[in-house]
Amino acid sequence: MSMNPSRLASSGLAILGTALGFSFLNAFTPIELLNPAQLGQLNGQWAVAADAEEDVNVRVYRQASPAVVAIETRTGSGSGSIVSEDGLVLTNAHVVRGSQTVTVRLADGREFEGEVVAYGQGGLDLAAVQIQANEDNLPYVPLAQPEAVEVGQRAFAIGSPFGFQGTFTTGIVSRIDRDRGLIQTDAAINPGNSGGPLLNSRGELIGVNSAIFTPSNGSGNVGIGFAIATDRVDSFLVAVRDGTALSTPDLPPLLAGGRPAERLTLNEVPFEVKGDLNQQSSTLPSDNSYFNAYTFDAAAGQHIVVEMSSDDLNPYLILLSSDGGNIAQSGTRADDKSQIEITLPIEGTYTILANSLSAGETGQYTLKISTTGISPVLLQEEGSLGEGSQVLEEDGSLYNEYEFQGEEGQTVSIYLESEEFDTFLILMDENGEMLAQNDDASPSNLNSLITVTLPTSGTYRILANAFDSAGRGNYTLTVR
Repeated sequence: MSMNPSRLASSGLAILGTALGFSFLNAFTPIELLNPAQLGQLNGQWAVAADAEEDVNVRVYRQASPAVVAIETRTGSGSGSIVSEDGLVLTNAHVVRGSQTVTVRLADGREFEGEVVAYGQGGLDLAAVQIQANEDNLPYVPLAQPEAVEVGQRAFAIGSPFGFQGTFTTGIVSRIDRDRGLIQTDAAINPGNSGGPLLNSRGELIGVNSAIFTPSNGSGNVGIGFAIATDRVDSFLVAVRDGTALSTPDLPPLLAGGRPAERLTLNEVPFEVKGDLNQQSSTLPSDNSYFNAYTFDAAAGQHIVVEMSSDDLNPYLILLSSDGGNIAQSGTRADDKSQIEITLPIEGTYTILANSLSAGETGQYTLKISTTGISPVLLQEEGSLGEGSQVLEEDGSLYNEYEFQGEEGQTVSIYLESEEFDTFLILMDENGEMLAQNDDASPSNLNSLITVTLPTSGTYRILANAFDSAGRGNYTLTVR
């Protein structure tokens, strides 16, 4: 069926006109026959609506942005909200996990040292940072009442995605998951927004931006972001102020809800831990297998060997970084053992998961852990992607190339860190064959990590690369 173009146009305007509170002469009046006064009224209505929306955007940003801060740690960056005049900052646990002090930068350029004073319990991805300064009149973001949030209302996010402080995005509340205390929004949230506020049209905090849904290996926003709702935030802040909040980080959010992690102290003498996987153990969400968790502190470059053995189950080991990133895992070998040997890339608190190959496996196991001290640095370079860098033909991304000498059977860790662009690592042998590649060392920063046992002695090539063609900036490359 075909339709006259002028009829289509005038029909659409008739519908819009009715919605705006006035009617046209009839539904199929050609647009050129509309009364000029009616056209003027229509244009006026559009202009008023656009101006009103713009005014709200500007007002919310002006009101809230002075209290939204950038948070910088040794290993990454994120965002936060000042929630009291004396400088209590609310952020995500994964932003500051592994740090005792951080740098807090306000929108006006002032920088303060901040002490990480509290973490959420049960894997709640919240943390509190206290600004260490004699300030009692800092700008702050007020919290909205939890019951006032509704699906369809406008939502605004302010933060420091990819290091760009004070970025403002808009959208709506797409969904409210009251059971899990989450707000879903289509306001653009990207790496670096973590810990920043999700706001209503009054400039009140309705959630703490925490995660994005990405259906592929990308790390950008696809219109599905999540914020921790204010009912969870309220209870956390009460615990912070009355001194009952955790002073050290709990398990990463995906690992919460089971048996508490056992604290270990590493030394150069190997020691054993006897354990038992059973129905009281924690459950891994990805496959419902049981695991027990062990945490330990380590220095950058510390070399460790973890071995799990069992006569009752097929052992599986997982090693997590301070902020929950999966940095190594190992299944059952031919000798019915699982082993991880790795040089740890950064200083922090690490978590070992004593796990099984399949869901439902139970039984006793032995965990052996040893360290051989700090591994020597094979290569450390500070560089920059930009003018003079080479271009990868596949996607137009920039890279710089480095070489190091390796020995057969040697386990090396290659760490590429930057606060200015999303990094990508590629390791190649002397014949140009790719041995490994990595995009994300952790979900909360822009760094990359490769840990590999070298197959032969010889020269190895590293491409310090960017995730996409837009990636430019400074970086540090370390090989241990």
